[in-house]
Amino acid sequence: MAKTPQAIRGTQDIFGAEAEAFAFVVETFERVRKLYRFRRVEMPVFEKTEVFSRAIGETTDVVSKEMYSFDDRGGESLTLRPEFTAGIARAFLSNGWQQHAPVKLATHGPLFRYERPQKGRYRQFHQIDAEIIGAGEPQADVELLAMADQLLKELGITGVTLHLNTLGDGDSREAWRAALVDYFLGVKDELSEDSQERLEKNPLRILDSKDRRDQKFVADAPKIDQFLSDDARAFFDAVTSGLDAAGVKWARAESLVRGLDYYRHTAFEFIPDEGSEAAGKLGSQSTILGGGRYDGLMESLGGAPTPAVGWAAGIERLAMLVGEKAEPAADVVIVVEHDARIPEAVSALKRARDAGLSGELIASGSPRKRYDKAVKRSPKTIISLKQDMEYSISGDDESNPQVLETLPEYK
Repeated sequence: MAKTPQAIRGTQDIFGAEAEAFAFVVETFERVRKLYRFRRVEMPVFEKTEVFSRAIGETTDVVSKEMYSFDDRGGESLTLRPEFTAGIARAFLSNGWQQHAPVKLATHGPLFRYERPQKGRYRQFHQIDAEIIGAGEPQADVELLAMADQLLKELGITGVTLHLNTLGDGDSREAWRAALVDYFLGVKDELSEDSQERLEKNPLRILDSKDRRDQKFVADAPKIDQFLSDDARAFFDAVTSGLDAAGVKWARAESLVRGLDYYRHTAFEFIPDEGSEAAGKLGSQSTILGGGRYDGLMESLGGAPTPAVGWAAGIERLAMLVGEKAEPAADVVIVVEHDARIPEAVSALKRARDAGLSGELIASGSPRKRYDKAVKRSPKTIISLKQDMEYSISGDDESNPQVLETLPEYK
């Protein structure tokens, strides 16, 4: 006998209560994004490789180590999307979506990264994503963060705080970057190998290093607040006061950074509080949802300067925090205990579904055991069709009238 194929490492088959939790996350996201008037977009699963290499950066681990890239039959390099923002930015430019700016966009679906699989992380994983493109005012950041905060609350995820920082405007960031390089050059030989490499390419990334060799120097590193221009300071103040007005709990996180040069102003992550249930499931340093303002991204793709801000969250991680969800009970299950009544049952079930009631038909297997099968599924109402015109009804008394209104012959 041929060996049964197995799933590819880093992928998953989702079923049962886990699938219900996954669906709950997506359904809640769809409902919340409509409340905030974000427009749904669908993006290609693959793009030209240059879309990601130019947007994410050639020196990043994502581009250099984690992308699934391949040449198509025409010899063009294509890549399975490792994130949403680059593709959405490309679509904004190539489809003329500038005419709709400012535009609020939302999407969800699978992404692909070749990284070491671990709890909550997969090589094919899924994210929800929200972006506001063409809005440069701080209120756009507040709107996006309030949406994220409401989403987590409606998912029932508690014990989570928004960690917030500013990267300043272009001049502020460059001055801070230069000061960081000077500071870390003085201790270069004592830094980790990764941070020694980052010092040349991405010095801001040293600030969020988890290596103990780096952390002892981070506390005394220059802070962005020393270099903020008046405009950058006013922008951050407007974001924080807006969050206070919206009732979003936040905490300043001075070491929270984004390494790529096109990031500006707001950077943020929602992180479990120490000792919370969410921290117990994912770890207190795990990011649940994160993002920032990327005002310089469109230029890297050949577009005009365009302000933008966005966030993304892993559906698998959110589903882990939501916990397993049981499949909702059916409104009605019709059991056929005499096969001659199958057509009648099919007709009755159609009327129930047309009326918006969920339902199932049980008409296979031993006639004597069909009713027991229905009971095990715990529907709100069971209608059992017996020989001749006999029938019986059982279940939730409150649901029976609604069911029977759709099935006039059983009143």
